[in-house]
Amino acid sequence: MHNVLENMDSVKTNNINLDYEYKKASSNTNFKLITKNLKLSSIELKKYTSILEECCKEFEHCKDCKDLLDCKNKVEGYCYLPINNNGNLSFVYRSCRYNQALKNKNKYLNNISFFNTPEYLKEANLQNIYKTDKNRFNVINWLMDFLDAFESNKKCKGLYLHGNFGCGKTYLISAIFNELAKKDYKSSIIFWPEFLRQTFYDDFNEKFEYVKKVPLLLIDDIGAEGLTAWNRDEILCPLLQYRMDNNLTTFFTSNLNLKQLEEHLSNSKNGVDQIKAKRIVSRIEQLTEDLEMISKNLRK
Repeated sequence: MHNVLENMDSVKTNNINLDYEYKKASSNTNFKLITKNLKLSSIELKKYTSILEECCKEFEHCKDCKDLLDCKNKVEGYCYLPINNNGNLSFVYRSCRYNQALKNKNKYLNNISFFNTPEYLKEANLQNIYKTDKNRFNVINWLMDFLDAFESNKKCKGLYLHGNFGCGKTYLISAIFNELAKKDYKSSIIFWPEFLRQTFYDDFNEKFEYVKKVPLLLIDDIGAEGLTAWNRDEILCPLLQYRMDNNLTTFFTSNLNLKQLEEHLSNSKNGVDQIKAKRIVSRIEQLTEDLEMISKNLRK
């Protein structure tokens, strides 16, 4: 009997403490606003007073925040908030207005897959392309014409763009792909030498099937790979054949012109194979127009 009375006193004391803490917390305007909007009983809410106070602090941080760099919450860009989950109190992380704006701005990236490419290509845009060198004008004009044409005819030819190191070939095409991604077109950019090094990875077949069928593809830096007869005949050739047969727009960048690329493709560990190299180049010619860009090395 004595133990039962002690337990009853303990429960009573805990309830008094809960009432006191909840009433004290409710003196805060934001706490009162948050709990009122939940439309739950005070009996339910007071069990979570300390967590609700944490939510209130995060809410107050958000009200005074100027940008993501100013975020004081535990998880940057998110606010920990309570919700009414079918009559029960739950807690979730919600994106703040700045984080949501950033997500919306970068939503287009869901339409592009990047394989082993530099991060800066994700932000490539037409406004930032280097326009002061007249040697780039022909390529820029071609790409602008392509941008207009592709939206009306998805079966446009791509571009085989070759030229010196660091002149911005990949950036220019990436900017076009990013622009089209904002209009919900799917594309992929693959750094060819590294892509071929992954042929023995478990997920390579899945990646290969994706890039084979994606509506827009950029094969970046073709000709820089360590050539083998196998990656030429079993990877590159079927990829180009499929895209050619299905009128899928394909771009290439290279430091080699097509004649030099043919020479590169003809030399494997198995010796010289000019016929197979010619077949590859013939497919590239079917898929693309050929342009050269010799310009300032922007990497220096």
